[in-house]
Amino acid sequence: MIILQNVDSTNNYAMELIQKNSITSGTGVFALHQTDGKGRRGKGWKAMPGQNILLSTVTEMTWQPVSEQFQLSVAVALACRNFISTYVNERVCVKWPNDIFIDDSKAAGVLIENVIKGTLWQWAVIGTGININQDEFEEVDANVTSLKKQTGKEYDVLKLAEDLKTAILQQIKNLKEGKFDQMLLEYNQHLYAKDQLVKLKKGNVVFETTIHSVSASGQLITSDVMERQFSFDEVTFRGLV
Repeated sequence: MIILQNVDSTNNYAMELIQKNSITSGTGVFALHQTDGKGRRGKGWKAMPGQNILLSTVTEMTWQPVSEQFQLSVAVALACRNFISTYVNERVCVKWPNDIFIDDSKAAGVLIENVIKGTLWQWAVIGTGININQDEFEEVDANVTSLKKQTGKEYDVLKLAEDLKTAILQQIKNLKEGKFDQMLLEYNQHLYAKDQLVKLKKGNVVFETTIHSVSASGQLITSDVMERQFSFDEVTFRGLV
């Protein structure tokens, strides 16, 4: 584990080490503070210094076809979901594609960035942000929680980051051993808002539909007057109905 006091982004730092050929598969990059943390769709990930898990896990991926990137997303989401569920009594779910919710509040996010050369998937940098000891969040992020908010306890953030990295690498090992079908089943068992009516937004249109599952290729499957399938970032979640 590489431990940093300050960095712009642990994913950026890990990527630079990959470009310099100076990092090995299975290495974690942990920061106490990020000045420019990244979330999906170009969003920022803000966290108070020293309070949360800000971790990038580097893994070599030449064994996996580029077309099956979603399988890694499932593995990482499950690792984070199962990790959090060991600390809280509330329901812990995966919100498609790979945010982690405790009840109806976000507790963690994942951003996977890849190094792909032609048809070869060389590396994945798995960025995970999990709210641990932070118990106050910006007004706009009222729908956010942490382990401390749920349990009232303080945690050793670095120790938990080590445990999370171990959990992520174990799920990747499971994936490598051909256990994806079983993992996808578990992912769908813990899918947020499964079989519930929700509001989604596509373009400028907001509509209601019922979430059913996520396919092996990562599409969200819903139904209303007909069955629908949506790719990543094709729709945004606007809430439960």
